[in-house]
Amino acid sequence: MQTIENVQQFKIRSLTNSVYLPTIFISIGQGSVLSFVPLFAKDLGGSIAIAGLVFAMRGLGIVLFDIPAGLIIDKIGQRKSHLLSIIFITISALCTAFSQSILHLSISVFIFGAATSLWMLARLSFVSEITPVNQRGRVISLVGGSHRIGNFVGPILGGFIAQYYSFVEVMLVLFVGAIGALIMVFLYLPHLESTSKTPTEKKDNSFVTVFREYKYIFLTAGTAMLLLQVLRQTRLVILPLWSDSIGLEPKDIGLIIGLSSAVDMSLFLPVGVAMDRFGRRWAAGASLLLMSLSMILITSTNDFWSLMMVGLLSGFANGLGSGIGMTLGADFAPQRNQGQFLGIWRFVTDIGTSSGPFIIAGIAGIATLGIASVSVGLSGLIGVLLIWKKVPETLQKKKKIELWRQ
Repeated sequence: MQTIENVQQFKIRSLTNSVYLPTIFISIGQGSVLSFVPLFAKDLGGSIAIAGLVFAMRGLGIVLFDIPAGLIIDKIGQRKSHLLSIIFITISALCTAFSQSILHLSISVFIFGAATSLWMLARLSFVSEITPVNQRGRVISLVGGSHRIGNFVGPILGGFIAQYYSFVEVMLVLFVGAIGALIMVFLYLPHLESTSKTPTEKKDNSFVTVFREYKYIFLTAGTAMLLLQVLRQTRLVILPLWSDSIGLEPKDIGLIIGLSSAVDMSLFLPVGVAMDRFGRRWAAGASLLLMSLSMILITSTNDFWSLMMVGLLSGFANGLGSGIGMTLGADFAPQRNQGQFLGIWRFVTDIGTSSGPFIIAGIAGIATLGIASVSVGLSGLIGVLLIWKKVPETLQKKKKIELWRQ
């Protein structure tokens, strides 16, 4: 098995088989599943609020497993963590497909979220350690772009499968994609000799210590990314539920989400290049602002074409933030205690992943789906203020970043 010892020998194309293609395979399945899990929950007898709660179980699994995932990576290494996460994604796909009740579906989606947490953190840890900072924006935006390619194909594929077969077959798309990813990772992901640990660094490296040392980063940049994740997860719940509420068919829902993802997908490469040349803050701020606007505007749509326009806007907004959370995390992460830092970073930002659907379910349960969407859209403006007032540009000399951390 290949071992990478010198990051200076790094080439972006070297990640094609080990990172980018496995990400596409899993994301196709994920795009299919997540677009129709709320409707699958309704098909099993759940209300709109219950459908939102079922969807939220994935985010809950992610956020609760972020810190344990960091410990697992430190214990067994990045390659084994990749393989283990995909095995559990495969298991969760089968459990989801053959769910017979809301409880069974909720547990299956939770397992999927926990496995996804390990998958994403292992991938981020590997890419962060191997990539030089002046190429990081492009590399991580390509990871985000691979995810978006899957999100483009997945909903459209899932929509037609749901239209002509059933939700069971839609859920099995994730199983097939995970098997493909497992094969690619097993064959091509190299062993990485980490340079981020030394024997003298074992003291005083607990998660609590790391959080205290870098708390300002987590409370400012981390909170802004948390709010972006709230918007992203809300978008995934609102689009199918709002489409259903105005009487659209599954194939129309899949087309709207798929084309929105196509716009999103088309931006990852230019955004990555721009982040490496002009910085990270503009991408984060613009993404938050336009995503907030799309969540507010969605309540004014009442047919296929008006919802399509708002869906495209949300896709454009999401594309402007392609890989921004991972890039900022990698930029801020210290060489010492990198795994712990990234585990906390993902924990903070993934609070948004888990809370977004719960917020929608809660507000929709006591008010309406439209009020829930507008409320989340307005909260995203807080993230815009944090980015422009409290978060420094990270595309600068490492010394300046260290001074800001202090």
